[in-house]
Amino acid sequence: MTINSETEVKPLIIGAGPAGLTAAYHLGKKGIKSQILESDSVVGGISRTEVRDGWRFDIGGHRFFTKVPVVSELWHEILDEGDFLLRPRMSRIFYKGKFYDYPLKASNALKNLGLVESFLCVLSYLWVRVKKPKDISTFEGWTASRFGWRLYKIFFKTYTEKVWGVDASRIQADWAAQRIKNLSLFKAVINSLMPRRNQKKITSLIEEFEYPKLGPGMMWEKCHKLVAEQGSEVFFLSPVTSIKHSDGIALEVIAESQNGPEVFQTSHIISSMPISKLLLSMDPPAPENVRQAAHSLSFREHITVALVVPEEDGFPDNWIYIHSPDVEVGRVQNFGRWSPHLVKDGRTCLGLEYFVSEGDGLWNSSDNSLIDLGKKEMEILGLLDPEKVENAYVVRMPKAYPMYDKNYFNNVEIIKDWLEKNTANVFPVGRNGMHRYNNQDHSMLTAILSVENILGAEHDIWSVNVEQDYHEEVVKN
Repeated sequence: MTINSETEVKPLIIGAGPAGLTAAYHLGKKGIKSQILESDSVVGGISRTEVRDGWRFDIGGHRFFTKVPVVSELWHEILDEGDFLLRPRMSRIFYKGKFYDYPLKASNALKNLGLVESFLCVLSYLWVRVKKPKDISTFEGWTASRFGWRLYKIFFKTYTEKVWGVDASRIQADWAAQRIKNLSLFKAVINSLMPRRNQKKITSLIEEFEYPKLGPGMMWEKCHKLVAEQGSEVFFLSPVTSIKHSDGIALEVIAESQNGPEVFQTSHIISSMPISKLLLSMDPPAPENVRQAAHSLSFREHITVALVVPEEDGFPDNWIYIHSPDVEVGRVQNFGRWSPHLVKDGRTCLGLEYFVSEGDGLWNSSDNSLIDLGKKEMEILGLLDPEKVENAYVVRMPKAYPMYDKNYFNNVEIIKDWLEKNTANVFPVGRNGMHRYNNQDHSMLTAILSVENILGAEHDIWSVNVEQDYHEEVVKN
């Protein structure tokens, strides 16, 4: 169904990241113009590509791989075929001065761990087959039940605690279920002994992925252009301050622009802003218990310290997981391995990833202090001679990861129920919009389905990116 009358549908989209721009583009294809409010000065959200002096940086790394055909089709509709590179996936774990292949390869793990430690790891795995961890609702229990306690402590505990800043026993298993999926020690060993190229049943084991040659921001910069051609408009530096609602629907949105407060009338709102902030923007306000649920949701921030070095001082991986508790860096990207178009001839850029909380010591550190820290930690790890660094940059991303503490699910449910009853025309989408660790493709799918719901469908948006859905087999030759 195509609706052309703006009196029927007058959508207001909050956020110009993958979810928000996908929603605008999908509406535009139906002949419906949108207004998009973006608090930042660029599109893309966490999927943007930062550009500094000609160097291009991901916020983390964004593989373009999906089991959702409609999303894959949309990627290729937005960008031309020549804009995509097919990249080999290579990542390793760095632990006690040694590199471990990831996905796990039996010969590599045996060699690095040694026969005694390997034997103990197998015994540990067999033990959890007999006596499962008491609480598998936590990341610690869930992961130990699939790999055994020794391998959990070697390969999962330290990195996870760097990401979240708390003990792994306080993180819910949802994150493990969405990141590790159906991978277990048994399946990993079978996979290593019987390798098959382009394994896609287990997300963690895909060997190739597509990638825009100028980084993920290339996708969203092009989408922004297409959305503008459809007649929609992005209002930059326009954070939402208030959403007025009455009789079960939201009526208008107030944003703080450079020219002062601006009021936007709307028939429907598609929101990728943090769901907590969405709730706290409601006027009249939600009851205190619902507002308390919103205040209780938290996030982790992300800092990239990018070090420009000679190409030969890089490494063959797309990224390396740092499992050493002696340093704070959690992961190191080699942007030149993602795309040669991100770097310059004869040079590459190593992106050191720090997972922090807004207001903590690292977040408040100066750029120069963070650069010094990055150099020092790479030297401690033995991965880089600091003298080889030719230039450096710092990129900060607030609210990069929704926090999965023990109460997050109940808090989200409280907010979701109130929104459905009091603002039925508001559709939370995307990672922060739903406080869920959505990948880019899942964020896009929630936007597409929300648009279809506005036009009369009845999709359950909250069923996107639940583990059983992800296990559906999609045959790709």
